[in-house]
Amino acid sequence: MRLGTFCMIGLLLTAELASSQTVKIASPSPTPTPALPELRPALLGPGPDSLINKIDTADLIKKGQKDAAVMFSCLVAPTGDVVRSATYRGTRGSELLEQEVLKRLVKAKFIPAIHNHQPVIAVFYGTATFAVVNGKPRLRIFSNQQLEEVKKENDFIDPQPYVGPGSKFTGVHYPDTGTTVRLTGVVELALEVDAAGNLKNMKVVTEEPPYLGFGQAALSDFNGAKFIPAFSNGKPVDSKVTIPVYYKPSGS
Repeated sequence: MRLGTFCMIGLLLTAELASSQTVKIASPSPTPTPALPELRPALLGPGPDSLINKIDTADLIKKGQKDAAVMFSCLVAPTGDVVRSATYRGTRGSELLEQEVLKRLVKAKFIPAIHNHQPVIAVFYGTATFAVVNGKPRLRIFSNQQLEEVKKENDFIDPQPYVGPGSKFTGVHYPDTGTTVRLTGVVELALEVDAAGNLKNMKVVTEEPPYLGFGQAALSDFNGAKFIPAFSNGKPVDSKVTIPVYYKPSGS
């Protein structure tokens, strides 16, 4: 999904001739600031710094990457820079693709999310698919992790929790598991988010490992969260999605 960025209007200098016939140069008019929308999800964006344009597909073929897919998430700052990222749920044999996605996310540039006309920190959920067709690479990056949407290659963007005014979401926090063994926890969380970004319902679908508090931690972390709503064909929509939430011990 590649959406165009706003264009900046150049400065115009004007001059007027006074009645005294002396020429007066007017002060430069200020550069108009493009009006930001009320809502906009974080987007891949165009240009050489976009993730889809930074991934070296020729090198992936050279190294022997076959058809593969991997999910990823990243925290996108108001500047469009990636603050933190992770990959997961790769298909069998997707290791090269996963490494390439992680490597390129470090310096990729996104179009930042907008809430109430202001850029905010938001979590972007994506899926990268790679195939070799007639000896040529075919890379697709989708702004969602819903298998049916990805399979149909629909123009659908997952709702994105944001950090900012009106939202109590501050990220995920590793819980007290009651054990000295530091494990990675994975929670599959079902979310129902309306077209205004309000969280209407959520529930834990699965948690691994069980009985260590990861499910409750996910419910606590997303309680009171506000979202940039899901977008379908460029418009905000109600949505019911399932997202994985990963809890990794500090230092891992």
